[in-house]
Amino acid sequence: MSSPSKAEAARGNVTVNIEECKGCGLCVESCPPKCLELAAELSAYGVHPARYIGHDCTGCGICFYCCPEPGAITVYRRLAPYKAVAAQQELPGEQHAATL
Repeated sequence: MSSPSKAEAARGNVTVNIEECKGCGLCVESCPPKCLELAAELSAYGVHPARYIGHDCTGCGICFYCCPEPGAITVYRRLAPYKAVAAQQELPGEQHAATL
């Protein structure tokens, strides 16, 4: 999986609760686009919590699923922009099932 280009907007957003994060780094290592890192500053618990670098998130949620601490990571998936669908022309004699 490649990361989105700079012109393409991120498809997701990640928030990390630094009060819950243990600083284990599992999310950082498992993130395919590498949009998470361990913060340089220490939390109140004396660990380097994970943080979102602000771009390239695909919204896949792998960081959420590999995190051992419930509530430390939340992934928000952005909706894709609406695309208009052009009406398809039916050829004479073709029968198609009705859409639901």
